Amino acid sequence: MGVGVLAIFSSEQKIHTGNRRLDMQGTIVSIGVNYLDRREWLLTNGLGSFASGTVCDARTRTYHGWLIAALDPPGRRTLLLSHFDASLEIAGKVWAISTNFWDRGKTIAPFGYQLLRSFEINPVPQWVWGYQQWQLTRQVVMPYGLQGNGGWTQEIPQDSCSITNCQYCNRILIHYRYEGNNSAILRLRPLIADRDFHHQQSADENVQFSQLVGEQGIYLQCTHNNQVGTPWQLRWSRGDYEPEGVWYWNYYYPEENQRGLGDKEDLYSPGYLRVRMHPGSSVTLEARVGCPDAALPQLNSQLFGQAVLEEQKRQNQLYILGSTAAQKFYQLRRPQHPETPIPETIWHQLLQAGDRFIAYRASINGPTVIAGYPWFNDWGRDTLIALPGLALATGNFALAKGLLKTFASYCQDGLIPNTFPDAGAEPIYNSIDASLWWLETLGLYLETTQDWDFLIQQYPVVRKIYKAYTAGTRYQIQVDAADGLLTWDAPDVAITWMDVVLDGQPITPRRGKPVEINALWYSALCWIGQWTEKMVIGAISDRVRLMHHAQHYFQQAQKVKASLQKFWNPDCNYFFDTIAPDDRRDARIRPNAVLALSLAHCGFPEDQARRVLQVARERLLTPYGLRSLDPTDPDYIGYYSGDRWHRDRAYHQGTVWSWLIGPFSRAWKRFYPTEPLPFDWQPLLDHLQQQAGLGSISEIFDGNPPHLPQGAIAQAWSVAELIRHFANFE
Repeated sequence: MGVGVLAIFSSEQKIHTGNRRLDMQGTIVSIGVNYLDRREWLLTNGLGSFASGTVCDARTRTYHGWLIAALDPPGRRTLLLSHFDASLEIAGKVWAISTNFWDRGKTIAPFGYQLLRSFEINPVPQWVWGYQQWQLTRQVVMPYGLQGNGGWTQEIPQDSCSITNCQYCNRILIHYRYEGNNSAILRLRPLIADRDFHHQQSADENVQFSQLVGEQGIYLQCTHNNQVGTPWQLRWSRGDYEPEGVWYWNYYYPEENQRGLGDKEDLYSPGYLRVRMHPGSSVTLEARVGCPDAALPQLNSQLFGQAVLEEQKRQNQLYILGSTAAQKFYQLRRPQHPETPIPETIWHQLLQAGDRFIAYRASINGPTVIAGYPWFNDWGRDTLIALPGLALATGNFALAKGLLKTFASYCQDGLIPNTFPDAGAEPIYNSIDASLWWLETLGLYLETTQDWDFLIQQYPVVRKIYKAYTAGTRYQIQVDAADGLLTWDAPDVAITWMDVVLDGQPITPRRGKPVEINALWYSALCWIGQWTEKMVIGAISDRVRLMHHAQHYFQQAQKVKASLQKFWNPDCNYFFDTIAPDDRRDARIRPNAVLALSLAHCGFPEDQARRVLQVARERLLTPYGLRSLDPTDPDYIGYYSGDRWHRDRAYHQGTVWSWLIGPFSRAWKRFYPTEPLPFDWQPLLDHLQQQAGLGSISEIFDGNPPHLPQGAIAQAWSVAELIRHFANFE
């Protein structure tokens, strides 16, 4: 197969290839893949569906596309529409608007990026291409997918946290507008697929696309190995369509190459649309999952504008709700923490970024949280850590309640799953701390809302978790009767948040008694004791039993608090990270000690906590978060790069995790209440606006300067911790 099919361009156009380009004056200048602006944009629709790409408009990832639809929300995410290859013909000359990588990045063709004048992210992604006397603008909007519902911002009755009569729709709207002195012809060739969003598509005889051509649209469906694919439609407001099926071979994805993954893909084009554009004219297109529907509204620029306005209105409601909550928390804590609020524009960006992770889960008809984009699903631990920032700090208590209820519904053997099922699949229960984070977050929710009826509803789940952890459950998770600490012991697994397993072996196994797990256990016992005392007040027949239970929980908490001193390492002025089953202590400096100091109930004395924070400040703190390992440790890896083997080894061995700045700031405020944070938020806020995934916070950063962003371009708990901090929600 060749480099690629470029069937859209006329014979008059010269396609320059190789590692160079001609600038507008005809001067030859060198160019490579890294020359282009590969920062990324992201749109989501509340179902798990998304659209994403780059500023330069070239696809650099398997996950880039304009309609990646969650067919079973938020799962079965399927790439249907990758993009349009576009050209503009003016006075007999053809201008290529697109940019693609071929031949392992050695070839860039066509050179649409040369004509790119500007890019804006708000209110929707917008590109402007132009040259001298003409200009072409493209905007893209992904309408909210839950039909007839404003999402999870409204109050939901106390006995329900689900959407009733839910209907959802996966679609994307694209709008082109032309300005110039002469009329032009815009040619748009859709590039399509029907494949899981983690994998590439290859052209072969087993992949067939059928199309049914209508007056202003086409109905598309793929057949793969005689299996019928997803029905969807592409329609337009005006133009003449010419069916002309052709494969484009060997698109190259440089980001996947850098990750040591498959980096080539073949995309199919069923034909092309030819639109005559007069100065000031426009064309609107829509890609939508489902069969043709005659009742759909006619496409036009007004409909596109209305979709943008509806999304802005929805976002403004989130902003009003979040700002009201933030003002409340700020006023409550102002005497203790007199920090200057961030500008409203940045606060709005953070709220908008947080909203992109909230999704509807069809399997339980309730809300969930996508852990990160572009490749994560909804994860238990990540959601529960992110929940205070995404929901409580923003005043979205209905969402918080719905999320807590969602996760409680999956509790089994006292464990809350870390990954959740699509239809017919089983949850994966491979986390020791998801249940403990559920208890911690439930406590924060109840303290904030005083929704004690919800406590009564969830108390059986609380008891189920407590009994399972006390008596023993999977992975030999159990309470050590000698000291009251929580321990676990199972080979070849990793069930704390440092959970990488490589070639069947955990990189950071942490078997035994991890410090943050036992800090969570202590906080959980304090919460359960307080809740049981609350229930005593309204109890009648169970009053005496509940009083005994409460007393027992508090006594158990005191025993755990005393045993937490086993973690103190006076030689390092730090906590041991883990006490192994054979009682060996792990003295490596990791951020888990900071996590242990940041919880609602802290079982460590002030003098130790202050020394721990000073060590963390010196060894782990960076402008973007905390390192996962002390740089002086022989196992430290300063750069997160290379293939999966190298990246997995570095993941928790030095890589900076941005979400950990939240626990550090809360712990610092607790134990150094009169001193300012030893941390400048500006680099992270600059990152939010200018780096990687524009308008969001990356999952991780290199441990070594300049701490380049790595991993997922948008991570739920990373964003949530910034929201939580700037809302002053503690």
